[in-house]
This record gives sequence, C-alpha cells and structure tokens, in this order.
Amino acid sequence: MISRESRAYLRELRKHPAFGAVGNEFNLDGLRQGMAARQAPANRDVKCIRSQIDAMPCEWVLAPGADPDLRLLYLHGGGYVSGSGASYLPLAAHISAAAQCAVLLPDYSLAPEHRFPAALEDCIRAHEWMIASGPDGPATAKATFIAGDSAGGGLTLATLLALRDRSRPLPKAGIPLSAFADLTLASESLQSESENDHIMSPRCLPKFVDLYLGEMDPHNPLASPVFGDYTGIPPLLIQVGEYEIIRDDSVRVADKARSDGVEVKLEVWPGMVHVFQVRELPESYEAIGHIAGFMRSCLTR
Repeated sequence: MISRESRAYLRELRKHPAFGAVGNEFNLDGLRQGMAARQAPANRDVKCIRSQIDAMPCEWVLAPGADPDLRLLYLHGGGYVSGSGASYLPLAAHISAAAQCAVLLPDYSLAPEHRFPAALEDCIRAHEWMIASGPDGPATAKATFIAGDSAGGGLTLATLLALRDRSRPLPKAGIPLSAFADLTLASESLQSESENDHIMSPRCLPKFVDLYLGEMDPHNPLASPVFGDYTGIPPLLIQVGEYEIIRDDSVRVADKARSDGVEVKLEVWPGMVHVFQVRELPESYEAIGHIAGFMRSCLTR
C-alpha cells in the first residue's frame, strides 16, 4: 500500500515536468544552485560538525545518543556534476538517529571540472580518513559503512570495488539508494518508466554521462558498477523506487552481485520515486528504518 501522503506527493509531482524533459537546455548552474542549498536538520539537538579531509570539505552529522565511533560515509547525489553534503543534512540526521551512528558527508569533486575518476578517488580517501578520524577528532572507528544515492549510489558501489581491488579495509556493508550505475544507459527501465518518473527525464542522462566521463569508456566497472565483479564485496542493501528510469540499474547490480556470491537485499519500493528517502514521506522513514536494521544486523556477524 502507498501512503496517503505519498499519493498526494505524486499527484503534485505530476503537475511539473521532470528535469530535462522540456527542450534541450541543460542548466548546470541552476542544478548546482538548487542542490547546494544548505538544509538544517529539524532537530536542533543534532550536531553538524564541519571538517576537512586534506582540501575536501566534509561535515559530520551526529544525532543525540549516536555512537561517534560507528561511522557511515554518505555520498550525495547530483549526477556526478552537482550536489553537496549541505543539502543532505536532514537525511543524514534521520539515519544517524535511526542507526545511532555518525554520518560523514564529503563534498567530493564534481565534473566537468574534475572528471572521472576524481570523485571516486575522493570517496576512497574519505573512507580511509573516516576509519581513523571521527566527529571529535582522531579516533579509530568500531565499524564503518558506505551509503549514497543516485550518483552517490554509483560511487558507493565503485568505492567498494576499488577498496577491494586495492586490498584496503572494507566497510561492514554498502547501501546504494537509487544508484546511477550504468553509464552506458542500457537499462530497460529507461524506456518503461519514462512516463512515470517525474523527477528525471531520460533526455538528461547522456549529458550527465558526457560531463562526467568525457571520452572515457562507460563500460569501466568503476564508472558503471553494473559491469563489476563483486567477489569479496561485503553485504549490500539496495533500495530503489518503482517509478525510476534508472530502477533497473539497481536490479542488475543486485543480480550480478548475487551471482558473484555476495549477500544482497534488494528493495524495490512500490509507487516510489527517485531517492524517495529524502522526501519526508512515511515510506521515507520506513526505508531509513530498514537501513538502520540492516546496519545493526551486519554488526552482529
């Protein structure tokens, strides 16, 4: 069942064109401005602690009672070309409260100024820094996790693959949400959900890919994790909405990871849209609860 609030949200969403649906204009400056706006958590008792990883800005989010030594690296969305941790503070606060963990939001490098693999290298560096540093300064983590949405979901998967390939410490689990994970744009849902996805139009995706990759091969598994070998990767919780043009990126990653021997929990949420976890809907909070429960289950293994 879809909640009453979500049905109302979808009705309102349908009144406006999806990003990239009208004309051929791709307004990168407008997208960046909208996705850089700072949004403070509703709970004023949540601590937001700005820090820096070398020259990369980042911010810790710590809800009351959360364990600063249990750490989640959260990688924001934005098509690899926009977004910032500042706009994800409310979601990070909800996750911190539900999972009783500290959440780190890094502002990784954006394309086209910094093309692939610059963002990936930043994410790898952020996870390694997070192992040794917490909200209160240098302190070894009890455990780490990596999560992210859309482009950040793709980076979550790519970071896991790169850490494994480099024999670096892996997190307890990965949690990609609405992952943009096939930059060849071959998923069937690009066609089947084009009328249902009122967040993004398929027309905008080639521009994201071009800005991020330039002339680089989109079949590279670190750019398109649907093509990755997941052997040795920790458990995955994959969440995606039914009404997403990139829904099948998540389905295909789940199938590939399972075939490689990884424990995978795939949740395709009926009636939900791209990154519905940030929409402050009943299903948003339920999904965050699932994330917290999954993290707890991984800690007991």
